[in-house]
Amino acid sequence: MAEKIFPATDDQLEKVQAFVDEQLVAYSCSTKVKFQLDVAVEEIFINIAHYAYQPEQGGTATIRCSVGGDPLQVVIQFLDSGKPFDPLAKKDADTTLSAEERGIGGLGILMVKKSMDAVDYTYSEGKNILTIKKSLG
Repeated sequence: MAEKIFPATDDQLEKVQAFVDEQLVAYSCSTKVKFQLDVAVEEIFINIAHYAYQPEQGGTATIRCSVGGDPLQVVIQFLDSGKPFDPLAKKDADTTLSAEERGIGGLGILMVKKSMDAVDYTYSEGKNILTIKKSLG
């Protein structure tokens, strides 16, 4: 499993996505799957950058990525030492409501949940660990 640590700041998003893309180069990854992964990585990383740490505190996000198995799948883990937060515990955003009625928050993680094959959260040893899995086959 490849692993890299990034400052949890918006300006690191392109580097995070490039890191994930590097792990996929040797595999046939459809444009649709690549787009879904890019959106999921962006949503999760930007949420870590904006909400995991106090602005004056700053912090890092560790990204782990592996490709393998049968059927072939990518597994991406996002780890941070910010305040504990399970994005999967919140009720899904009601997309039948207008934006004004629905309120802020929840739409991004809903997109991640709907586009990935599996999404899992755990809090262990002082770290939030969000894992996404997506079939490449």
